[in-house]
Amino acid sequence: HSGSMDHHYRSGAVQKLADQALGLAVNLDDDGEVPTVLFSSRAIPPVPVSLADHRGSVERMHAACPWGSTNYADAMQTVITHYCTSGAFDPALVMFQSDGNPNSRKEAERLLKEASHLPIFWAFIGFGEDLEFLRRLDTLRVGFGGRKVDNASLFETGRDPSVVTDEELYDGIVHEYPSWLEAARRAGVIR
Repeated sequence: HSGSMDHHYRSGAVQKLADQALGLAVNLDDDGEVPTVLFSSRAIPPVPVSLADHRGSVERMHAACPWGSTNYADAMQTVITHYCTSGAFDPALVMFQSDGNPNSRKEAERLLKEASHLPIFWAFIGFGEDLEFLRRLDTLRVGFGGRKVDNASLFETGRDPSVVTDEELYDGIVHEYPSWLEAARRAGVIR
């Protein structure tokens, strides 16, 4: 919810992504709700979005989240905490959308490495072209000093995310998910 995202909110691209993500999530999720976290300088607590109330959900959350910087670390910690306190054991697919580089790079890298020991996969969705840091997260080293398993992917939407079809988005989000599931099982991350 940084200033650079304003035009994506006004154009409806963020709501479209939320609707598309919900379409995918309800086919993977067990309760028909998707915990949604908006973030700027701080993350807001997860808000459940369901098929019954998804229309206008981004606008409602958008009004409750102040504009700020791009703090990946706070958003990532909010997601990790939510997962760990939910009592879930099933793998989680996190769709993490951003349009730029964060102000919390070292902390975001540390959290992604730590989260590689958890059954959480991060599908980064990059709006626009300022995606160097998301590319870095996608390719962080696996092994000694790095991640336990490759727990992230990146799908770049280009300048106009509103033209991305459902099929393109879904393929982009899940293209590395099956190989992560296999690697995570072998490494004991998933039981």
